[in-house]
Amino acid sequence: MSEKPKYVEKETKRVDVWRYKKYMCKAKIIDIKTGKRIVLLNSKDATAHDIYLGYRTELKLGKKNTIVIVDTSNEMVKPGEVGIYSDAAEELGAKNGDTIEILHMNRPESIEYIKKKMDGKTLTPTEISSIVNEIMDGRLNDVETAAWVSGVYINGMSDDEIIALADATVKSGDKLDLGKHPVVDKHCAGGVSGNRTTMIVVPIIAASGIYIPKTSSRAITSASGTADTMEVLSDVTFSVDELKDIALKARGAMVWGGGMKLAPVDDKLIRIRNPLSLDPEGMLLASILGKKKCVGAEYVIVDLPVGRGAKINDEARAKELAKHFIKIGTEMGMKIEALITDGAEPIGNGIGPALECRDVLQVLEGTGPEDLKHKSCMMAGKLLELCGKASVGQGHGIALKLLENGKALAKMKEIIELQGGNPKVKSDSMPIGEYTYDVKSQVDGQIFHIDNKVISKIARLAGAPFDKGAGIYLHCLRGDSIRKGNNLFTIHAESEPKLGFAIKALENLEPIEMRKMILGTMR
Repeated sequence: MSEKPKYVEKETKRVDVWRYKKYMCKAKIIDIKTGKRIVLLNSKDATAHDIYLGYRTELKLGKKNTIVIVDTSNEMVKPGEVGIYSDAAEELGAKNGDTIEILHMNRPESIEYIKKKMDGKTLTPTEISSIVNEIMDGRLNDVETAAWVSGVYINGMSDDEIIALADATVKSGDKLDLGKHPVVDKHCAGGVSGNRTTMIVVPIIAASGIYIPKTSSRAITSASGTADTMEVLSDVTFSVDELKDIALKARGAMVWGGGMKLAPVDDKLIRIRNPLSLDPEGMLLASILGKKKCVGAEYVIVDLPVGRGAKINDEARAKELAKHFIKIGTEMGMKIEALITDGAEPIGNGIGPALECRDVLQVLEGTGPEDLKHKSCMMAGKLLELCGKASVGQGHGIALKLLENGKALAKMKEIIELQGGNPKVKSDSMPIGEYTYDVKSQVDGQIFHIDNKVISKIARLAGAPFDKGAGIYLHCLRGDSIRKGNNLFTIHAESEPKLGFAIKALENLEPIEMRKMILGTMR
C-alpha cells in the first residue's frame, strides 16, 4: 500500500516534465521567406522527441523566443540541426551555428473558441482577444485561423463580437497619437479602377488645417493601390514615429499601412481570407474601423462604390452596410458618414501607378479628369462638414476653392518632400511606359460600360502595379459618342513582352459581343 502514493507522485512528475520537454539543436539558416514562422527538424530527431509535422514548438535563443510550426526533412537538415527559415530567424536573431533550445508546447486554448464559433455560438470579448493574441504569437497555424474565418463567414458576428475584434485589432500593434484634434480619415470599399481620390482629399483636408494621417494599402488584385500610386512620387514605408513627425509638420501624410505595426493581426487575417475571397462583414467592419482607431481618427468618411464590377453590386446591400458602419463606428467613439457612390465604371483616365498619379497631379494643377475632381471635392467637403470645419452644404465649395487657389497643390508638394520625394514634380514628368498599343472602336456608337475587372486584369498583365509605368489610359468615358476607328484606350508597358501579354489577353476575349461590351461600344 505504501508504494502506491509514490508511484502516483512519480507519474505526476513524469507528465509535468513531458509537458515542458526540451532539447538543443544547432541553427541552420534557410535564406527563404515563407511568410510564416516555419522550422525544419530532421525526421529522426523529430520522431525521437515526439514532435510531428504541423506541431507547434517554441524556439529560444538567449532572452528571445518565437513560436513556430514544424516541418520535417532528412535531406535539408542533419540530426542535431534545426533549419530556420529567414522569417523566424530574423525574429529570433539567429545565425548559423547558434545553439537553439526547442520546447514542446501545449494545445492553444483558443482552439476551443474557434470550434465554438463554428458551432454558431457567440464569443465573448475575452475569447476573441485570446484568438487574436494567439494568432499574433504564432500559436495558431493557418488551418486553425482559416477555421475561425470560415466560422465567421458562415455564422456571422454580433455587434459586440465586431467591436471586440476591432478592439483586439487595435491592441495587436502600435497606435498613432498625434496629440492634436480633430483627426479625420477616409476609406473606400474598393473595386473601382483608378478612383485615386485619397491623393486629392488628403492635401485638400491638410490645407484646411485638419490632421489626416492616411495609411493605405497596396494592390492585391487591382492595377494599383493608393500606396503604389503615391510611391511614384515619394517613399511610403515609414515607422509610426516617422508618420507622426510627417503628419505633425504637414497635417497630412500618405503612407503604406503594411510598413508599420498598426493593426498587424489584420494583415495576417487578410492573408488567410484572400485565397478564397472570404470577406465576412464582421471582419470587414472590424478591420476597417480598427485601423482607423489605430491612427486616432475621430471622424471618418466611408466610400461604398456600387455597380457592376465593384465589390458591392447591390444598392440595398450598400445601404445596410452603411448603417452598420455608422452603428459600430459610433460605439467605438468615432463619427462616421458613409457615402454610396457610383462604382460601375473607372474614376479618372489612368489605370496603373504612374498613369493614376498623372491624373492626380493634373487635378491638383487645375486640369485633369472631371469625374476624379468632382468625387474628390465631394468627399473632402463631406469630411469638412463632418468635423465641423464647414457648415452642412458648404463643404464642397470650400474644398473646391482650396483646389483652385493652389493651396492643395502646395500642400501635396510639402507632403511629397517630407516623405523623401521631389516637390518640384509635375504631371507631365510621370514615368509612363513607352511600349504602347491603341485599342480602337470597331463600330460607331456610344460608350455604355467600361468593365472594371477586365480593365484591371489587362493593366496587370501589362505589368502594373509592380512596373510603375504600366497600365491603361482611357480616352473615352461612359456616355461619350465615338466613331469607328477612334481610340478607346491605350495599353502602356515597360517592356515589349509584357505588352504582348496584355494584347494577347485582349484578343482572347470571347464571344465577340462580350468583347464589344468590355471595349465599351454600342451601335
